[in-house]
Amino acid sequence: MALRNHTSITEFILLGIPRTEGQEAVLFAVFLAFYLCTLLGNLLILLAVLADARLHTPMYFFLCNLAVLDIGFSSVSTPKMLAGLLGSSRTITLGGCVAQVFFYHFLGCTECLLYAVMAYDRFAAVCHPLRYAALVRPQLCSLLAAGCWAASSCHGAALATLTFQLPFCGSNVVDYYFCDIFPVVRLACGDTRVVDRVSFTNISLVALVCFLLILASYMRIALAVLRMRSAEGRRKAASTCAAHLAVVTLFFGPCALIYPNPSLAEVLATPVQVFGNVVTPMLNPTIYALRNKDVKGALRKLGGGQAVSEAGH
Repeated sequence: MALRNHTSITEFILLGIPRTEGQEAVLFAVFLAFYLCTLLGNLLILLAVLADARLHTPMYFFLCNLAVLDIGFSSVSTPKMLAGLLGSSRTITLGGCVAQVFFYHFLGCTECLLYAVMAYDRFAAVCHPLRYAALVRPQLCSLLAAGCWAASSCHGAALATLTFQLPFCGSNVVDYYFCDIFPVVRLACGDTRVVDRVSFTNISLVALVCFLLILASYMRIALAVLRMRSAEGRRKAASTCAAHLAVVTLFFGPCALIYPNPSLAEVLATPVQVFGNVVTPMLNPTIYALRNKDVKGALRKLGGGQAVSEAGH
């Protein structure tokens, strides 16, 4: 990622989470607990899926990708935020700031695309169960996952390059707890309108397209469920989709709350972003582990207990 450096600034100062003075110790303890649970929960899911041959299916392949994403996404901003809350240096190098912008949007975009791919997997499982193996082949799963990662890396690189091509000739104090595009762009001394518009449009477009694809998949799933005559079939279909619906709601719900209501954005933007960066990555493995008998069985087996014998989606 080549950047033309128009600035003499070699480091930035992160002010931390706005309006939290005097609460640093409590926030440090809470966010550290969340971060450790995120690492532990997602690592356990990875180990459980890799260790249990019954889980070597498309659904759990995508779940492993999600676990890797949650570990990476929470690690972009949380360690530096914790260091700031602890009273350590709040400075971050120019390279570190570029890395935060790149990885935040790279991993965030990958997660967004992955949710859409996982919705297609659930659509195939519920609407075309007899053709599921043909519609969701291992080669296709690998191709879709690789496409998510590759397209998102281009997305993150474009946004980071666009941001740091701006000249920074004044203050280096970022009024936020990590380097994101909009807090950093405020420090630029050039014309930032193009960056603002392209960044907002690009980010919003990715989220909107993914949300519409997920919505279309679940509309088809809902129609298929309504046509089912068996109560057991409807129950199994609901169980198949419940965990994915829950994590999608956690991912898109806060955005749906803020963006249609500009008056709420200034008040809720930071809490929503903290929730998405710190809390959601911890909740995702909990949702899948608690609602999925196969994962719980694999975890028991991993811990030396007796595995749950029930299989299926």
